[in-house]
Amino acid sequence: MGDTLKDKATRGLLWGGLNNVVQQGLGLVFGIVLGRLLSRSDYGMTAMIAVFALVATALQESGFRAAIANLQQPRHEDYNSVFWFNVLVGTACYALLFAAAPAIAAYYATPELTLLCRVSFLSIVFSSLGTAQLAYLFRNMRVKEQSQCNMAATIVSNILGVAMAVAGCGYWSLAAMQMSYIGLNTLLLWRVSPWRPTTDIDFGPVRRMFRFSSKVLATSVLERVNANVMNLLLGRFYTTQTVGDYNQAYQWSSKVMYLIQGTLAQVAQPVFTDAAGDNGRQLRILRKLVRFTAFLSFPMLLGLGLVAHEFIVLTIGPKWSHSAALLQLLCISGAFVPLCTVFTNMLISKGRSGTYLLVTMSQCVALVALMVLLHPYGIRSMVVAYVGVYLLWTMLWHQSIRPLTGYTLTAFAQDIVPFALTAAAVMGTTWLLTQNVGWLWLRLLTKVVVAATLYYALMRMLNVRIFRECIDFVHGKLRRK
Repeated sequence: MGDTLKDKATRGLLWGGLNNVVQQGLGLVFGIVLGRLLSRSDYGMTAMIAVFALVATALQESGFRAAIANLQQPRHEDYNSVFWFNVLVGTACYALLFAAAPAIAAYYATPELTLLCRVSFLSIVFSSLGTAQLAYLFRNMRVKEQSQCNMAATIVSNILGVAMAVAGCGYWSLAAMQMSYIGLNTLLLWRVSPWRPTTDIDFGPVRRMFRFSSKVLATSVLERVNANVMNLLLGRFYTTQTVGDYNQAYQWSSKVMYLIQGTLAQVAQPVFTDAAGDNGRQLRILRKLVRFTAFLSFPMLLGLGLVAHEFIVLTIGPKWSHSAALLQLLCISGAFVPLCTVFTNMLISKGRSGTYLLVTMSQCVALVALMVLLHPYGIRSMVVAYVGVYLLWTMLWHQSIRPLTGYTLTAFAQDIVPFALTAAAVMGTTWLLTQNVGWLWLRLLTKVVVAATLYYALMRMLNVRIFRECIDFVHGKLRRK
């Protein structure tokens, strides 16, 4: 069983990593193209309404994917009950938001948002049709199939978005890109998943899972508010251009952050659940995932912060230069967010959805309160506070799993501090060595090469175990080919 679980986890990380590399790589290419074609206001328009669709999607999903993943032997009745519940709630959420569209537009004092909301929110209905299929693939750790669906949907939707932007469709190109991604991904999930719904509808399984899933649902809603609280308030207090500046910075930091976070999210909870009953084994898995995450997240996010100015100006143009400084700040908190993903998946696997909800709720309250208090002092002050809250709550997430796992603060520090200090030292040294390079292209290239070389050399010189295991894994795959 141990070897089987290890093989599943390894394949899951491999395919999850490939999926995220392709998705974020395509996001990089198409993001550059769209950033040059579209205006700051175009991005601001879609960013202001994103939170409503995200919250509605969380409501229709209702935490049942996590609930099913925690069942030892899910039955057809469980999936069927979840499917029909999701469709019912998704349709109801769309109807409510359709009616609320004028109020949303009035909140932002932007009448054009009414039609944009009513069209964009159709993605909620599309998403509801695929939740049970995704839950089946997730529970059975069929990451390869999920990855193939995501990659295909990403390619097609991004091509559509660029084509519409070239045609002069403005913010509608971003809305169409998001809708087509969700719709096509849902169709492909139906194609690869063997499970099918039946008409013998019984909401009994949903009621039995709801005590657990309701807490995951509430947490999911709060997480989406946390991630989008800046867009909500900036759209109210500032211009659509300011929202666009922040959203552009957030999107670029998220691409790197989710490259790591998305890979972990596809395997962490099922792996922790399968190792349930063996606390020592769970702790070993947890620590290895934390070290693997720190090994990647600190150099990647701090490295992005290092090249933020050159990257933004050279790729999407000087009109986005205000985003560069915001991006540097967001990269600091972004380096810690994937660690929180590991901790939250451990909490869910332990059935502690209540703790998950409590910590997320406290974070949401802190973020909203600080953002409202600080908005008169400008966007930079708001972003600094936003970053500070995420850093503090990383420690709270660790403390929430410590009694359940025996993962002490000392052990946590041993697992992440060497990578954080090494990455910070590498970026600082690289900045000193390259600050006098004049041409932006040359400075960007030099920073990337120097930082990557230094980090690789230090990992090799210090004989870091997780680095060695990654190298051995890649070599093993190449030999088998």
